[in-house]
Amino acid sequence: MSQTSSPAPSPQTAAETTAARTTAETVDLAAAETRQVRFRSDVTVQLVRSAARDADVIFAARVSTSGEQDIDEIDASAAKSRGLINYLMRDRHGSPFEHNSMTFYVQAPIFVFREFMRHRIASYNEESGRYRELEPVFYVPGPERNLRQIGKPGAYEFVPGTTEQFDLVQAETRAACRQSYEAYQRMLAAGVAREVARIVLPVTIFSSMYVTMNARSLMNFLSLRTKRDNAAVPSFPQREIEMCAEQMETFWADLMPLTHAAFEANGRVSP
Repeated sequence: MSQTSSPAPSPQTAAETTAARTTAETVDLAAAETRQVRFRSDVTVQLVRSAARDADVIFAARVSTSGEQDIDEIDASAAKSRGLINYLMRDRHGSPFEHNSMTFYVQAPIFVFREFMRHRIASYNEESGRYRELEPVFYVPGPERNLRQIGKPGAYEFVPGTTEQFDLVQAETRAACRQSYEAYQRMLAAGVAREVARIVLPVTIFSSMYVTMNARSLMNFLSLRTKRDNAAVPSFPQREIEMCAEQMETFWADLMPLTHAAFEANGRVSP
């Protein structure tokens, strides 16, 4: 019984294959040159829009006893209303703290955003990995980041790592991020859709979003995502989301200093 062998590739087919491979390698090289992988150990928070002041709290609270009032009149006497704001905070009359709004622009690694969005008290719009090519910017812990967890769940603390542990985290994180982004670029160059190619990227890649919330929601967020000695209820946030929370609190304290002071004075508990 005779066997039929497959015909050898024609010289033209081989040439086309070589040309296609060369083109793909050129695309990979060009992408590598224009999209250098970068590493950050910080986060970015910007206040982009706000309608929030202490007078908003007083305005909302006093309608229950005084009816309609002029917001400008209330704003002029806001400094005299420290006692009212403190009373509302202490006795947890929360709704007057909702009549305001702050919108923040945040750049942070994706694992931080997954923690953010557990707070279903804000509005979020995040950069899309389906509709745009993601930038090669990755988070890597800085030298001040505690690396070791001591204790058991519910009773633990984080302490500094050794020099060897820090070097290991740096080396492994950087290598994994570079490798994954190269794979992402190769798939994009081959025509794979962005929503598919992105599956190889780690959660340490940076994303960006707008988040909008009112002061009551922000206080709830801060009570859980910052660790303070004066807090009535202890909190143990992951450091990276705490870095975002600290910057958001600074902006809010400037906008609503009396409300922030009452939050501090009453154990950092959201009303």
